[in-house]
Amino acid sequence: MTEGRQHGPQGQIRGHLRVYLGAAPGVGKTFAMLDEGRRRRERGTDVVIGLVETHGRPKTAAQVGDLDLVPRRTLEYRGARFTEMDVDAVLARAPRVALVDELAHTNVPGSRNAKRCQDVAELLDAGIDVITTVNIQHLESLNDVVERITGIRQQETIPDAVVRAADQIELVDMSPQALRRRMAHGNVYAAEKVDAALANYFRVGNLTALRELALLWLADRVDEGLQAYRAEHGIRDTWEARERVVVALPGGPQGEALIRRAARIAARTGSRLLAVHVVPSDGIARGDPAALTVQRRLVESLGGTFHQVHGDDVATAVLDVARAENATQIVLGATSHSRLYALLHGSTNHDVVRMSGSIDVHIVTHPGASTRSRRLPRLQSGLSGERQRLGLAVAAVGLPLLTVVLYQARGVLNLASDLVAYLVLTLVVSLIGGLRPALGTALISSLLLNWFFTPPLHTFTIGEPNNLIALLAFLGAAAGVSTVVDLSARRATQAARASGEAQLLATLAETALRVDDVLPALLSQVRESFGFQIVRLQHGEHVIVEETASPEDAAPAPRRPAGGPPAVETFPLGEGVTLAVQGRELTARDRRVLVAVAAQFEVVLEHQRLARRAAAAIPAIEADRMRSALLAAVSHDLRTPLAAALAAVSSLRQLDLTLTEQDRAELLATAKVSLDRLTALVVDLLDMSRLQAGAVAVLRRRVALDEVVPLVLDRLGVPAGAVRIDVPDTLPEVSTDPALLERVLANLVSNALRFSPPQSPPSITASLLDAAGTERRIELRVIDHGPGIPEVDHERAFVPFQRLGDRDTTVGVGLGLAVARGLAEALGGGLEPEETPGGGLTMVVVLPLDA
Repeated sequence: MTEGRQHGPQGQIRGHLRVYLGAAPGVGKTFAMLDEGRRRRERGTDVVIGLVETHGRPKTAAQVGDLDLVPRRTLEYRGARFTEMDVDAVLARAPRVALVDELAHTNVPGSRNAKRCQDVAELLDAGIDVITTVNIQHLESLNDVVERITGIRQQETIPDAVVRAADQIELVDMSPQALRRRMAHGNVYAAEKVDAALANYFRVGNLTALRELALLWLADRVDEGLQAYRAEHGIRDTWEARERVVVALPGGPQGEALIRRAARIAARTGSRLLAVHVVPSDGIARGDPAALTVQRRLVESLGGTFHQVHGDDVATAVLDVARAENATQIVLGATSHSRLYALLHGSTNHDVVRMSGSIDVHIVTHPGASTRSRRLPRLQSGLSGERQRLGLAVAAVGLPLLTVVLYQARGVLNLASDLVAYLVLTLVVSLIGGLRPALGTALISSLLLNWFFTPPLHTFTIGEPNNLIALLAFLGAAAGVSTVVDLSARRATQAARASGEAQLLATLAETALRVDDVLPALLSQVRESFGFQIVRLQHGEHVIVEETASPEDAAPAPRRPAGGPPAVETFPLGEGVTLAVQGRELTARDRRVLVAVAAQFEVVLEHQRLARRAAAAIPAIEADRMRSALLAAVSHDLRTPLAAALAAVSSLRQLDLTLTEQDRAELLATAKVSLDRLTALVVDLLDMSRLQAGAVAVLRRRVALDEVVPLVLDRLGVPAGAVRIDVPDTLPEVSTDPALLERVLANLVSNALRFSPPQSPPSITASLLDAAGTERRIELRVIDHGPGIPEVDHERAFVPFQRLGDRDTTVGVGLGLAVARGLAEALGGGLEPEETPGGGLTMVVVLPLDA
């Protein structure tokens, strides 16, 4: 981004600041700065180097070339001599562009300014353009984050505002793997520092996290520029340059579920999360303040921001916030209101969808909206009581009103018309209230017809047989229609119930197949579907697993006589296990469904029993495999050294065989080497058997690693210089069994010596990892530069009796790495392989400090 020049303190045009931002040392920031300086000088611009730090890197030093370099200023501090940028000399030289490395540097006391960024500010005020560099870990706002990632606190930091104020920020990016290769080739640090750097700060995980921080920080900076441009040009349409998710919070307990759902959507798309709660303009909060406080903390813990805005129309307020933030998605909670309520009072969700335009809207369910709908419909005799009461109300109003109207028109209408009118009213009542209100309406209608409209009037006497037949036909028709309506309602309820039961059984079957912790999930679905308070599996009096309804989810308890809680209904599952339910009385239909559910539980329990038996059989299978491999080892690998030792001893015992002293010495040496090999193989086999049986005794004491490593090399007979050691004596002591640790290191060092080429000896390094939020541990690395092992075969290398890629199969039985890992885990740590940058294999022994 390039902006117009600003004016300095004396009205002078202020220079431009360009920053090369990197995720870590070595990505090429200084190289890029020098390359830009050379490019500008070739265009005829006056460019000087105010200060550059090459850190002894030949390619960076070569990039300086013939660029003008302002001599540094020398200062003395506490008896030592230091050099800093000579600001006065640069100002006197007055170049068009100055190259200044390491913007976050703290100057030596006695310098013109305390920080180098203040030196740069003076150059900018003087109208000099400055090109500089900085690493992401030096930004003040990210200092604690970087410490948690790397375990190292940066002492030199600068305010974010200094870098944000730059006219141009360019990210110098490099993948972690490429940077580690660059380090392994010696292009970043000296050779003696490479292994320690790769094992500590420059781990793949650290570099990946720092790279992500740099990308996200720069994305925010770019986004600020975009927002400023949109505001300056009055653009209100959504530009989907970056995903943003807005979640509307109604202020109830369902808000937490909505926040978590929106956070998952934001995480999948790398979006920002914004939570919005709308307060009416009168200032009277409609939501629960305690719930909103909890939800605010939840949003902030998930990396989002919480906004509370005022507005009379919730939909308009939410959309205003979304458009102001350039949001691309809105998350709303599903409403629990009926369609009639939405028709009468309006729907916020519908209004947001209608007015959202290009913004995507997600309507997500939550416990408050879905719990009731998952219950099975109750079987009823006909229509509900509410419908019947409504039908009675229609009859109570309609009968007098219709009678008055017909009585006033009795000179125009005859009895047939009156019968039809009352029949229509009866049909209306039957459609609304069902059989009972309709029968009552038909009976009262017949009495009213007889009294007011059938001669002789005002008596219940019927003078003509035709009128009697008409009244009886009227009663029959009304009763028939009412019966049909009631039967239809009953069948609809039964169909809904059957559909719910089928859906319940299908859901239970799907849950049993897909969910890991299946029993609680199945019990929860049964409890919600039937509205129970408690559902549990028990074996006698012992409760295996139980699901209890929360107060807001519990179904209303039916009326029952006083004297105790609802009765517990049980359904046997076999082998003493029962399914127990409590919370309401069960109908016969409920019992039939629960019997089917119990059968499904029985299948799940049987599946779990079979799985446990299969798991219990695995050790026996492994033992058989181990036994077969052990027999193979005894028959082949142990036979060779044993035969050689036996042959040597037999030769020495033959009295008729004339042997010189040299011959005797060679035979004794052969016997000793063979017996040593035999001893090592037997020790490995015994160790493996103890590890398999879990019978390894660990005798812990505090030991210093810088003392253990030399002992291992001495016992292996490793000559001086054959293995490089970098184990600082400043590392804390670890609580471990030194004998077992020596066995682990001996196996690893032996392998490293076998596979490392002569010109690249193996090395042993140790480092302390003490990052916040992780276990304090020391990592010992045994590094070789041999052929290595493909990453896909790393775990296979630890399989007992495995000689993965060994060129010499006459040495060992393939137990070394398996024993080493088993002993390391017995010490409370672990053993993991890594690829050595540049080729080879690195074995990492993890030793927790708090074991």
